[in-house]
Amino acid sequence: MMYDQGKSDPPIVPGKSPNKAGRPAAEAMEGRGGAKGNAGQQRTRQTQSWVGVSQALDRIRQAARRDRKARFTALLHHVTVDLLRWAFLQLRRKAAPGVDGVTWAQYEAGLEENLRGLHVRVQRGAYRAWPSRRQYIPKPDGRRRPLGVAALEDKIVQRAVVEVLNAIYETDFLGFSYGFRPGRSQHDALDALAVGLQRRKVNWVLDADIRAFFDSLSHTWLMRFLEHRIGDRRVLRLIGKWLKAGVLEDGTWAPSEEGTPQGAVISPLLANVYLHYVYDLWVERWRRREARGEMIVVRYADDTIVGFEDHACAEQFARDLAERLDRFALTLNADKTRLIEFGRFAARDRARRRLGKPETFQFLGFTHICGKSRAGKFLLLRHTARTRLRERLRQIKVTLRRNRHRPIAEQGRWLGRVVNGYFAYHAVPTNCRALNSFYREVVRHWLRALRRRGQRHRLTYRKMFEIAATWLPAVRVRHPYPADRFAVRHPRWEPSA
Repeated sequence: MMYDQGKSDPPIVPGKSPNKAGRPAAEAMEGRGGAKGNAGQQRTRQTQSWVGVSQALDRIRQAARRDRKARFTALLHHVTVDLLRWAFLQLRRKAAPGVDGVTWAQYEAGLEENLRGLHVRVQRGAYRAWPSRRQYIPKPDGRRRPLGVAALEDKIVQRAVVEVLNAIYETDFLGFSYGFRPGRSQHDALDALAVGLQRRKVNWVLDADIRAFFDSLSHTWLMRFLEHRIGDRRVLRLIGKWLKAGVLEDGTWAPSEEGTPQGAVISPLLANVYLHYVYDLWVERWRRREARGEMIVVRYADDTIVGFEDHACAEQFARDLAERLDRFALTLNADKTRLIEFGRFAARDRARRRLGKPETFQFLGFTHICGKSRAGKFLLLRHTARTRLRERLRQIKVTLRRNRHRPIAEQGRWLGRVVNGYFAYHAVPTNCRALNSFYREVVRHWLRALRRRGQRHRLTYRKMFEIAATWLPAVRVRHPYPADRFAVRHPRWEPSA
């Protein structure tokens, strides 16, 4: 079935180019957007009227905090031209275009007129959602992850609606939920997990993974969950349009009866709302009523780690969790869900039973290992996951080989940015060995690429490391110990500490 791309009141874009469906899979995908201050990096400047928008959202936030069961019946009027402009400035300028083929720069050329027309269509209900353009990116295990590239105007409206809904749901979401939330990062989740394993009586860890969560999410249940807090039918219809817009792949349109496209601006918030009602509230109640001994929970999107003091309690939780998810059209991935003995006393207890070292588990790109400090005390070790390390090195190798003819300075500037970005995430305490290994392999791949520029070369390893020192950042730990940063983010006098 072919999708008709005809739209009413299209945006004004000079020299609009047709969409190229065959772009490489490495195209940049749109995220939730950064902090408000990032907007200052864009060419179009913010207006003073954003202050009024912020004040209106503050009033929503305060009302949501006062009454946890209140339903908000008038929300769409907060999606103003000023909020749409702000949302536009949060988008990545070089992100891949959707099926409309409109880029950030083309839309900016007639920005004010485009935003006014978009605002009118949204307010009078004439706005229509475009289908997502299907794109695939490779996964470390060799499979491909399906992503949906939304049209530019869909990204703008979604980002604006997310900002309004965040004012409500950030007062509802629980403390152990970290995925794609303002002011919370992957390292915050990693810190919380490390502190819990270090300080709590955790002997068993359940590493739970939901099978194809973003593809299996039930639209019916999601809309019911949203109606607990959102009484504005126009906002619900907007979300319904995005869910039902479908996917365009190889020129063929396919309907979307379930799931939400990965890569869409609205998807992370909808996923958090879904799991808040399906998982978070249930886990909090289960911990109060059923748990025996201490229990810790950390969730980032659909990945969750649960620690237990009691083994029987952990097994009961795993069974109850499978039943709970099944009620809401979700299932646990049996291949990736494991219950392992892990914690401060795991090594001692397993040695007593002659079972060998404790098993390890992966979370957010790190392998977590039971180790010991120099004083012989328990120390949680976090090493970069081998699959992620190898995949990043493979990408670097391919790119260096393809660009080996370019000047060394140009290669060095690019490679320096790549290595710096890698270190910005992975340079945590106890991971120095993996960082040094990554650095050496990058230099080795660069050396081989430069040596292949001619049959005769005089480039030695010593000279290569001198070149690398000029362009690549030095290996060093860039993050504090988890307990130090956690203590700053969650002071002891706070109830959530």
